[in-house]
Amino acid sequence: MTVSQCLPDFLVYNKEIYEFLLAVREKCIRNNYTKIASVSLEINLVDPLVLLAKLAQQHQVSFYWENQANKESIVAIDAVAKLEVSGKERFDKAEKFIKDCLSNIVEFGWDKVEFSQPHFYCGFGFFEDNLQQDYPFAASTIFLPSWQVAVKDKRCRLVANLVVNADTNINVILQVLWTKIEIIQSLAYYSSNTASTYDNSQRRFNKESIANPEKFKNSVKSALKSIESNRFSKIVLADILDIRSATIFNLFKSLHNLRQLHPNCCIFSISNGKGQNFIGASPERLISIHKQQLITDALAGSAPRGKTPQEDSANANLLLNSEKERHEHSLVIDFITQQLSKLGLLPQILAPRLRQLSNIQHLWTPIQATVPSNVHPLQIVAQLHPTPAVAGCDRDLACAEIRRYESFERGLYAAPLGWVDASGNCEFIVGIRSALIDGDKARLYAGAGIVAGSDPNKELAEIQLKFQALLKALI
Repeated sequence: MTVSQCLPDFLVYNKEIYEFLLAVREKCIRNNYTKIASVSLEINLVDPLVLLAKLAQQHQVSFYWENQANKESIVAIDAVAKLEVSGKERFDKAEKFIKDCLSNIVEFGWDKVEFSQPHFYCGFGFFEDNLQQDYPFAASTIFLPSWQVAVKDKRCRLVANLVVNADTNINVILQVLWTKIEIIQSLAYYSSNTASTYDNSQRRFNKESIANPEKFKNSVKSALKSIESNRFSKIVLADILDIRSATIFNLFKSLHNLRQLHPNCCIFSISNGKGQNFIGASPERLISIHKQQLITDALAGSAPRGKTPQEDSANANLLLNSEKERHEHSLVIDFITQQLSKLGLLPQILAPRLRQLSNIQHLWTPIQATVPSNVHPLQIVAQLHPTPAVAGCDRDLACAEIRRYESFERGLYAAPLGWVDASGNCEFIVGIRSALIDGDKARLYAGAGIVAGSDPNKELAEIQLKFQALLKALI
């Protein structure tokens, strides 16, 4: 799309949009209802992270997503419709919310190009309810954004979701649309190098591990006794690291650092519209569905990367041949295949491999399946979350024990975060390698899977290693 320099030209070049909105308003007048007009346009290439930095306001919800492996990044700002819900039926209520919104949308410019349709952005907490009332995110949040800009394979798409009713002034909302396009396109010359304009001096932190090392190791020892007595076979215990900075954290810089440090992870940021952001670089996909083809990851079993190629190879071989790590990994594979089968899917287990990140490596087995048209993506999310990779086995008992051992609210940590589009495509990751940012404060999260044979000292070393992924980005 060529951006013109004044509104009259915009109306000339986009007469169809004007007539489309007029037609929507006429139907609203005749039927006395309100509709959401979803306008999709191709625009000049722009970095969605720059848009997040320049356009997102503290009082607005927002969502940022970048997957360099898929050559895609998305920013969604403000909500035209939003649901916050908790309880056992939260996934069902979220599915209904999405379907109700879709039935109320009238589209313009949708085509077969990816991200030409509106997306619904989701943050489901680890637990169905928050026990700590001051935790800043709802147990589940789903929203349809006012503005969505996505880049896929170097093509950029804007989706504007506009409320239209009998009283809507079409010229006014066109002016709003045009002004937004002008602002977005004025940022097209910015790039990720914009991050270099921010202060890169060494940031000063005060650090305090709330659950101190000895307490964490004691929790591991207690869990091992429960495993030995066959109460459960695995539990994932997490710890937090609270830090305070001498200055307010720069969200843009932190996310830019994450995408440079972890190009093979999914970089994400969710804002609650109250000034807090949950960010991270997740290596773990929960589910991806594209044209009814699902792929999910069994990711469990860890080892550090080596400082030399020889050490790295030796660590990888130890991981691949570790009975303890392979047992932990097999628990996840078995769980995922069983849960998918309960929905009538026929999961296929692909060849196992290593998932090697900058400072850690995991045992990784992709699993794929075809999704019937009558199975909504959120039904699958509900069935899979939480996997043994972030909770344990037996799942319900492990979750109850997690709340007994952990004195903090997990919230969005290790929880399903992602999007669903109008055609049932979706991407959800597990919110690990993550941090809650609130002004000059940050809370970092990391966890480790405890099974028979776990060593408390090694499990502590593992979560300390995982903390580093976020610490480097925040510095």
